[in-house]
Amino acid sequence: MNIGDKITALRKAKKISQADLAKEAGVSREIIGRYERNEVSPSVDVAKKIADALEVSLDYLAGGSDKAAFDKQTLKLIDEIEELEPSVKDKLIFLANAIIRDAKTGKAYAH
Repeated sequence: MNIGDKITALRKAKKISQADLAKEAGVSREIIGRYERNEVSPSVDVAKKIADALEVSLDYLAGGSDKAAFDKQTLKLIDEIEELEPSVKDKLIFLANAIIRDAKTGKAYAH
């Protein structure tokens, strides 16, 4: 999926108009339409503003990742974990891995 298709799909999923997205990104509604039709591509600065408005990472919007699930909340959490002292970070990662393992085990036995 190209950037125009992603912008369109994300915008529609959030139920916002081209005009609303344009306002948040600081561009015209017409240029949002051109991005969505893949007539032109946004600059990095504009793409970042669009990604922020759509609450996805710039990497996802630009096609570098297929993980739209990395929303702002998840990215903020990752940033906060990176700022922790190593010993606290290790404990948190151990706990997260245990929870993920238990969830996967429960899912496997549910089938």
